[in-house]
Amino acid sequence: MAVQVTVLPSPRCLFDDPVQICVTGLLSHQEVTLRACLVDEGGEIFQAHARYMAGSSGELDLTRSPALGGSYSGVEPMGLLWSLRSKTPYKRLAKRNVLTPFCVDLEVYEGHGDMSRLLGKCTHERSFLAEGVKRISVREGRLKATLFLPPGPGPFPGLIDLYGSGGGLVEYRASLLASRGFVTLALAYMAFEDLPAMPEILELDYFEEAVHFLQKQKQVKDTGIGVLGLSKGADLALSMATFLPGIKAAVSISGSGFNSFIPLRGDGFTIPPHPYDLGRMKTSKESDLVDFSEILDDHRDPATWHCRIPMERSLAKFLFLSGLDDTNWKSDLYCQDAVQRLRHCGRKVEFCSYSGAGHLLEPPYLPLCQASIHKVLGLFVQWGGQWKEHAKAQEDAWHRIQAFFWQHLMDSDTPKSNL
Repeated sequence: MAVQVTVLPSPRCLFDDPVQICVTGLLSHQEVTLRACLVDEGGEIFQAHARYMAGSSGELDLTRSPALGGSYSGVEPMGLLWSLRSKTPYKRLAKRNVLTPFCVDLEVYEGHGDMSRLLGKCTHERSFLAEGVKRISVREGRLKATLFLPPGPGPFPGLIDLYGSGGGLVEYRASLLASRGFVTLALAYMAFEDLPAMPEILELDYFEEAVHFLQKQKQVKDTGIGVLGLSKGADLALSMATFLPGIKAAVSISGSGFNSFIPLRGDGFTIPPHPYDLGRMKTSKESDLVDFSEILDDHRDPATWHCRIPMERSLAKFLFLSGLDDTNWKSDLYCQDAVQRLRHCGRKVEFCSYSGAGHLLEPPYLPLCQASIHKVLGLFVQWGGQWKEHAKAQEDAWHRIQAFFWQHLMDSDTPKSNL
């Protein structure tokens, strides 16, 4: 009987879908090694492997069979995906073109040694756009964005998706959210086309323009807009929820309750950046990795409070997510501070802090990136995280984010401006 590797329920799925990887046709209790290999759009190779022993019937089912070592151990159905690592240090697996899938070669080799004898293989496709989702490039007014529309007339809840200070127009999270039923606008705000890599100031009305654009889409439900952001994008999400009418729910991922690094100018006010000193930056002699975790002044010092985002004025709902192993900055402490401020005002706030999770909490099954190049700074920076713990955190966070937006964007209690 030939050895076969199969992916159930289908060899093709969305990237955030869990799957069941099975091997049949092995000998009873045969020792084998499974390997996953993915080549990204830049030609970088990401691999993971794990050692297994077949059952008495010569079958392996990764939802039940424990890995005996390798890139991970224990029963980890998706371990071959979340443990993928590049051969080149400090490479981050990210999707640039969401119109094409990632293709993962799944291979089974004889024994636990040199993996010289291939027994069987298959190719598994993981997509970022569900069938029927439309991708529309947006260059309207000043906006630099991409709109993703789920199939059908809707109406659907509307989201604005913001990434961090690395800049660019990042689409893969937005495309997956659209595949799950949200009209999603991925919005660039720095380091993209004619947007400066490090703006002297960010204008709140640029983000208001994005809100108005989304509200005009006929497929968007008129019960309020959601916004989610990572890192710098997270404090921008909180500022939008505070100052812009129509924002009903905001998710902060690895963010803070103060304005960071770039002044934010609104109508008649400017929030300065929280004070920081790059002289407190540390560079490892062994790895050349930069540690930014101490560059910010103490957020508990009242001298910094003029940089706080006055979230207490907002009527939006808030969800804060952070990792306890974030080595980029102290996001868990900053999130705790924001949550305490809101709760002190009698607000109900959702907050989840993940042990072993790093800064880059991404959609599930994207592998942990502990360090990579910061495109704007041109430095290799630490992000933190432990492999297995970070993977579990990403799964949980992804479910929480979607449940949060479904809960708060589907009723008709639309918030009014509280300013």
